[in-house]
Amino acid sequence: MSQEQSFDMSPVEVPQEILDGLKIIPTATVYNAVRYFGVLVNVCEGLARFTPGGRFAARARTLRFLPIRPDLLAEVGKGEEAPEYRAMGRCGPGDVLVADLMGNTRDVVGGDVKLLQLAMNEADGVIIDGAIRDLDVIIDEDYKLTVYAKARSFHGNPETRAAEENVQIQCGGALVRPGDVMVGDGDGVLVVASWMAAAVLEWAIRHEGVENYIKEKINAEKVTPGKYYPPSAKMMDEWLRVKSERGE
Repeated sequence: MSQEQSFDMSPVEVPQEILDGLKIIPTATVYNAVRYFGVLVNVCEGLARFTPGGRFAARARTLRFLPIRPDLLAEVGKGEEAPEYRAMGRCGPGDVLVADLMGNTRDVVGGDVKLLQLAMNEADGVIIDGAIRDLDVIIDEDYKLTVYAKARSFHGNPETRAAEENVQIQCGGALVRPGDVMVGDGDGVLVVASWMAAAVLEWAIRHEGVENYIKEKINAEKVTPGKYYPPSAKMMDEWLRVKSERGE
């Protein structure tokens, strides 16, 4: 973790204004900010975006699948009390269901009927370390869900079952805890711990500001980017001074 800032690492409920701010910042900058604060494993590897749209940021509501076994099937809830329905019931505006299927691309978190609960709750999306089913229906019927997954599949769940919800999980090799922020774009999706989300946004805004200022200088002076990039502490100070003079 950076020497410049320490954190209370207790989970927090990230407000909508922080989510909205993270949607404005390029995801690559958010990635660098998270690494700056010491979390090096933050990318959900192997997941792709399967729906159109811009940048994405939403609070994680988690669901964990496990390999099928008779004793597990006897223990998990059924019908409305099944873990997947309880997990989706936690999702509303600003939330995304994040499902750990252990990377199994045969199994799915659900199809158009199950995921209708997310659409009715006006959740922001679903992120699946596994496969998505009935994607065409979800798009054609305008569920308004952002979908990240590893693959598409016709299968149901021949090998796994939803077993636990509202617990810490992994997604594409990254730790996801309930309430963490999932940030993504067309390149993929990453995790921002809830307790650092505000600091990540602040760092990212400053970094974007100085980078845009550097581009101004490069264009004005017709020099190579290497003269000013990557930004130094001196350049950051210059940018903050200019920003103040401009009243920004």
